[in-house]
Amino acid sequence: MAVRQAGGQAELAHFLRAMRARLTPQDVGLPPGARRRTPGLRRQEVAQLASVSIDWYIRLEQGRVGTPGAAVLDALAGALRLSPAEVRHLHLIGRGEVPLPVYDRPLVGSSLRALLAGMPLLPAYVLDFRLDVLAHNAAAAALFGADFGTPGADNLARALFLPTPVRAMQLDWARVARETVGNLRANRARHRDDLPLRELIAELRSASADFATWWDDHTVKERDHGTKRVLHPAVGELTVNYDALAAPGGFDQCLIAVTPADPAAERALRTLVSGHVAARATTGVRPIVA
Repeated sequence: MAVRQAGGQAELAHFLRAMRARLTPQDVGLPPGARRRTPGLRRQEVAQLASVSIDWYIRLEQGRVGTPGAAVLDALAGALRLSPAEVRHLHLIGRGEVPLPVYDRPLVGSSLRALLAGMPLLPAYVLDFRLDVLAHNAAAAALFGADFGTPGADNLARALFLPTPVRAMQLDWARVARETVGNLRANRARHRDDLPLRELIAELRSASADFATWWDDHTVKERDHGTKRVLHPAVGELTVNYDALAAPGGFDQCLIAVTPADPAAERALRTLVSGHVAARATTGVRPIVA
């Protein structure tokens, strides 16, 4: 439950009045009407645009109502033509919480892609809260396979729970897979209304008895760093670390960087990456994968 800070009602009232005062009827598609004594929209006009009771809106501007619902604040934000930053501020002062932005799988920014390309010896990739692989570098393809991050092999949860090369590589599969279930459960709590995420969870519950068991025991895990052992067909067993770094933009994306845990793993990664780059060069394909 959101908790409003002390003085939140007064601050919300001042904010709504200020946002109302900066608009004209023409700004929101209303007729100018009779001569106005004060600038801006009238309270009844805001209530009309937001489809709320005029009496309730007057009490809201007077600081005499309880915590408004998120849907009502969204309606007021639309009526007052608020910017994304102003919408976040409205929710923060009105409910004590900031709404998550609507997620429509935005493209990974050019600066983040440049960062991936600038890590030629370290496997790295960008995940969203659904564990979709949005971008990766050549080193990640060298470690996890040429299909990694491509259509049909672009979701890490499916790669771990369905019969895939990525699953076959995991020497600590049970631990890594269970942590992944916990990660999805934590993500679902933040994105409860995201239909693709709900469909992914339903799919994996049906396809994997292990996933269903771990999902039903309410495992929760935030995977921000760790160590795992993988078995690569070309270089054998290697131990690697991974770290999840939050990506900018507010869309709950992260960059996963894989680093060698010991000198043997470092040598193995160098062998894999150099071999992958050489193979791509002979086919005329650029070594950095977007």
